[in-house]
Amino acid sequence: MRRQMNRDTIQVRKGEELDLLELEKFLRENVESLPEEPLEILQFSAGHSNLTYQLKMGDWEAVLRRPPLGPVAPKAHDMAREFKILTELNPIFSVAPKPLLFSENQSTVGSPFFLMERKKGVVIDTSFPDGTQVTKELCRHLSQVMVDKLVELHAIDYKQTGLAEISKPEGFMERQVHGWIGRYERAKTDEIAVVDSLKKWLVEHTPKVHASTIIHYDYKFNNAMFTNHYSEMVGLFDWEMTTVGDPLADLGVAMGYWNQSDDSELLINGLRNPPVTAVNEGFFTRNEFIEQYAKKSGRDITNFNFYLTFAYFKLAVIGQQIYYRYKKGQTNDARFASFNHFVKNLILHAASVADEKL
Repeated sequence: MRRQMNRDTIQVRKGEELDLLELEKFLRENVESLPEEPLEILQFSAGHSNLTYQLKMGDWEAVLRRPPLGPVAPKAHDMAREFKILTELNPIFSVAPKPLLFSENQSTVGSPFFLMERKKGVVIDTSFPDGTQVTKELCRHLSQVMVDKLVELHAIDYKQTGLAEISKPEGFMERQVHGWIGRYERAKTDEIAVVDSLKKWLVEHTPKVHASTIIHYDYKFNNAMFTNHYSEMVGLFDWEMTTVGDPLADLGVAMGYWNQSDDSELLINGLRNPPVTAVNEGFFTRNEFIEQYAKKSGRDITNFNFYLTFAYFKLAVIGQQIYYRYKKGQTNDARFASFNHFVKNLILHAASVADEKL
């Protein structure tokens, strides 16, 4: 009989399997007091970058994260760095999962990897779980929780953590703009007419002075986990892009993912089915989210259209890198076959946002 799966996990995708016997041997040699039951592995269905698996032995559970298959960009998918980030943040920001073990032993799963705690709760993406009474009040509450947790993260004194050792806050936005333009050029496959003028606009409008805080840099609903009654956030995942930098860049990325009902169809359906924020009444609009963030954090959002433009460009580059790997045969995941259209739509949208005001 096929085992009942959790809503957020699937059977491991073909080509992304782990060596069950080798991994179980490693775990029994390096993790204390494991149950006698054999290792079972499922895969988390969300995400397009790092590979994430649920490990289970009896009542023991953990999450394993490793880089994607095939060649990866230099300094990308750094498992040791993400493990360090969680080590520093978990004691003071409990939604960050507790890290359990890091291994550089590539013979175990084919790459460096780490284990972290398996948090339990509800992850919201394109729909709510069956049986949820979705009200305007619930959607507004979830919006406010997302604002509040981002403000809380940005309020942490990064100088009291080890993140200062692995970050360079000075000149952050300048490096970001030039760095992501370079990544786009290295992964370029198709000609997009407006991209050169967009890159020029970003360089010319980069803020020169900014505050520095810890930023998640991939802050969105399907990276967050809530209690079963949605009262609070209990988990926040995918910390690989975390650094110390401009908090408005973090807000920009969050808003790049935050669709609303009057967005274009191409923007709403760019990756998958429409997200919950676009199809359920009560969720904050982007402007409401930004204004609530400004109110709670006290930060000036006058030039926020730069950060939103850059967020769409950055998301386009991530999609372009994924599509480049697919086109070069470095991954055969069929989900990536049409990412070039997604990238073009985001580039065009970023260009249209560039001259708008909040």
